[in-house]
Amino acid sequence: MEKSINRVELKGNVGFDPRITQLEEGISVMKLSLATNESYKNRKGEWQEETVWHNVVAFTGKGMPDFSGIKKGSLLYVTGRIKPVQYQTKSGVEKQTYEIVAVSLKHLTADIPG
Repeated sequence: MEKSINRVELKGNVGFDPRITQLEEGISVMKLSLATNESYKNRKGEWQEETVWHNVVAFTGKGMPDFSGIKKGSLLYVTGRIKPVQYQTKSGVEKQTYEIVAVSLKHLTADIPG
């Protein structure tokens, strides 16, 4: 049994054409922003929709499709893990954000239930 779990599942649309770069070892790295939407009723009983943006990083290999077919608006199903990323602003302030490191990525052509 695992002592802990760090697993994320997301289904959403790509917000901009992904940035794809090549590493020295011949591995491609794709970075994209994925939008997920959630609907809920507020206290007044009115339906609200909330969009959350996720930074996703994927590396070529097992469980990955051809990155060249993924464009702005593509519907993706991503499984992965959350990874903290430290950075420093231009003014020298230390900050932290999070990204999803994809373990598998499916390019969906039609919306599937769930």
